[in-house]
Amino acid sequence: MKTYALVLSILAGPALASSGDAWDRFRADVGAACLALVQGPGTATVEVNPFGSVSYGVAVVTLSSSAGTDRMICVYDKAGKTAELSAPFDG
Repeated sequence: MKTYALVLSILAGPALASSGDAWDRFRADVGAACLALVQGPGTATVEVNPFGSVSYGVAVVTLSSSAGTDRMICVYDKAGKTAELSAPFDG
């Protein structure tokens, strides 16, 4: 039984690994999807977490304008390739 589990873990290894190019594309996709959700005047920056979680990409979105700075969280569904933006944090 232990041998069977070991063989399965070895076979699953390549399927779970991602190339550097794939992670770069993932971060670019998350950044673009999050940036597209930003409403309002000002300059938006998106700081993408390098890997996210198993199911989601995560980013901090900052919108700077003459009225001040708003910080929001963007959550990107890896399977659905859709993003949602939180309301701004207070303060």
